[in-house]
Amino acid sequence: MSFDPKQALKESGRIWESEILPALREYIRIPNKSPAYEPNWQANMDRAVALIERWCRKQPLQGLRVEVVRLEKRTPVIFMELPGDSSETVLLYGHLDKQPEMTGWRQGLSPWEPVLEGEKLYGRGAADDGYSSFASLAALRLLQEQKAPHARCVVLIEACEESGSTDLPAYIEHLSSRIGSPSLVVCLDSGCGNYDQLWMTTSLRGIVAGNLRVEILTEGVHSGDASGIVPSSFRILRRLLSRIDDENTGVVKIAGLRVEVPRERLEQARATAEVLGDAVFDKFPFTPGAQPVTHERLELVLNRTWRPALSITGIEGLPPLGSAGNVLRPYTACKISLRIPPRLDPAKATKLVKKTFEEDPPYGARVTFDAEKSSTGWDAPPLAPWLSSAVERASLACFGKPPMAFGEGGTIPFMGMLGEQFPEAQFLITGVLGPGSNAHGPNEFLHIPTGVRLTACVASVVADHFARANS
Repeated sequence: MSFDPKQALKESGRIWESEILPALREYIRIPNKSPAYEPNWQANMDRAVALIERWCRKQPLQGLRVEVVRLEKRTPVIFMELPGDSSETVLLYGHLDKQPEMTGWRQGLSPWEPVLEGEKLYGRGAADDGYSSFASLAALRLLQEQKAPHARCVVLIEACEESGSTDLPAYIEHLSSRIGSPSLVVCLDSGCGNYDQLWMTTSLRGIVAGNLRVEILTEGVHSGDASGIVPSSFRILRRLLSRIDDENTGVVKIAGLRVEVPRERLEQARATAEVLGDAVFDKFPFTPGAQPVTHERLELVLNRTWRPALSITGIEGLPPLGSAGNVLRPYTACKISLRIPPRLDPAKATKLVKKTFEEDPPYGARVTFDAEKSSTGWDAPPLAPWLSSAVERASLACFGKPPMAFGEGGTIPFMGMLGEQFPEAQFLITGVLGPGSNAHGPNEFLHIPTGVRLTACVASVVADHFARANS
């Protein structure tokens, strides 16, 4: 029986309205922050896992098996299996852990209280990535409701992605025989350039993150007495950061942290820049009068997807303004987040960054860079003709426009793991994180119509995956 994506779209809207949105509201209320940000993560993570497990077990999916797998001293995973009509396997992936609250939520919004405004559901974690569990099973329901054949499906929901998926390799090994060798991987933890069409992620950047610390004194001293003699630890830190990137342009100086952009990805970047126009940059909440690093849209797309970029995400050693005395401080430390391009080895990048910071320290200061985590980026394998046709069909039916392909600036460690383990698999990496959705920041929201359409698109692609092998 052929699958009708337009009919699936109607039914997806019904499931989202009556079942998914109520569950997401409950999920938002749980502050299940990832272990990297909450040492006592177990209780809230267990609450979130229990919520999703209950919802999944209630789904009218014939043959569905739902299991919470727990390895000692690790975050749990939810593992689900649905028998299929062929020996092939489709793997659907998402995560349920969350980023911290972050400050700056506008009046009337809260990270832990769901607020529905029009087509947007506000609250931490709904779009990144709480919806993925519900949408994955809803997509499989759409297939069964139309009695459309499909391959065996495995759903894997982890609880450590926002911490770099440090627990995931152990689970992949533990569950390897049950996962099998998927020929299609669907990941619902990525973004979309707009809310008007289906977007496929074709690459992801990796990351090197850690703490850079500069010590020049054993204790603070009077700034009037010491300034001009003792170099400021903050100024030394500034010099060290300038070894990595140009403070005037943001361009990373070190050749070993860059890669050549493949021709196909360059063409996709040009198409993305053309379709999005100024939305490439004006989706961000700039202060009045502020501007992006350049107005060349293609350069901005490439900066975000295939070029390294340094951000400072935390700082230590500086007192609040209200209690800052005239003291030359003994040390300054900062947390760096260096996004690295796809195809760059994160271990080599980490060694290069550490050497760059610690070698020949200014004024003989004590300089240490302690790497906390590093993750590889990902570059998708060539798109098979059947998948190209499948996403075209799904996007036209559910969005009314053709699909787009682009690179993302974030990191999904699972993709790198799977890319190495299953080099022959095809990948549909997509998501609901579009303009303004602001994952990890304040005022995060999920665009509900995109979630509805995306669910139907996934069902359509899984149906076409079976059809291509049995035509």
